Amino acid sequence: MTGDSRIPRGSGLLPDASARAGDIQQQDKAALRNALKARRRAIEPATKHAWDDRIGAQVVAWLRDHPQAMLGVYWPLAGEPDLRPAYAEMAEAGVRLALPVVVARDTALEFAEWIPGEPTVADRMGVAVPAELRMVARPPALLIPCLGFNALGYRVGYGGGFYDRTLAPQPRPATLGVAYACQLVEFEGAAHDVPLDRVITEET
Repeated sequence: MTGDSRIPRGSGLLPDASARAGDIQQQDKAALRNALKARRRAIEPATKHAWDDRIGAQVVAWLRDHPQAMLGVYWPLAGEPDLRPAYAEMAEAGVRLALPVVVARDTALEFAEWIPGEPTVADRMGVAVPAELRMVARPPALLIPCLGFNALGYRVGYGGGFYDRTLAPQPRPATLGVAYACQLVEFEGAAHDVPLDRVITEET
């Protein structure tokens, strides 16, 4: 990860080594997230639209090769790949879709069935959820947006830990990360991180 490893000295004693390591790690994560957000914002709108189409086509192709009765999808936020045209195509093919719902902080995500075209509302965190919540069990396969990812399939998220907690119970669902190729970075996964089965970009 990136970040300044120096810790300024205060007027008192320095924290112990484990506390300093934790502070550095938090600084590094924040710096990495900010850099990845800036990298994504720099993508030209026309380029982003073309890349979104490519990613959507690959998701549809993956679903054709790995049929699922239900797929957990996501509503695009803050420049994430917008796959809503692909969602409509999958729904027309008979795949049931579900959007994640945050029920409380520090808990796993829950899911509500959603049909493209149905109205959504913003929850208290500003995330779109179906206006009519028809809650379902965790889908057997999930599309998971990535702020960043590494070559081993580990994901950088926004720091809330919702997907980490969602993927913790066994059996785990099939996981498809979704990102742009420029968001591939080097970092070490934490002990609680779960690698994704595959990350789909406009290139792979």
